[in-house]
Amino acid sequence: MKKAKRVQKDELRPEYKRSDFTGPLVRGKYAKRLRESSNIVVLKPEVAVVFPNEEAVNTALLSLIEVAKSTTRLTKRSSGRAIARR
Repeated sequence: MKKAKRVQKDELRPEYKRSDFTGPLVRGKYAKRLRESSNIVVLKPEVAVVFPNEEAVNTALLSLIEVAKSTTRLTKRSSGRAIARR
């Protein structure tokens, strides 16, 4: 039994000419839109060594957010305004 020939469905040609494109060629045409819609964060190598995966990073950041929220609240003793000294 012979193997069926695979039909190449890829429409890309190995080589293109400038005349193949109707409009002007612009480098980085979509770079701004990609930057605005992306949520990728690049960590420094020193930080990446400490966190093995995204779950570890998220856990650490969520813990930090909770600590920040709990330490910035007013205490029961504080009314939120300064008491004038007599």
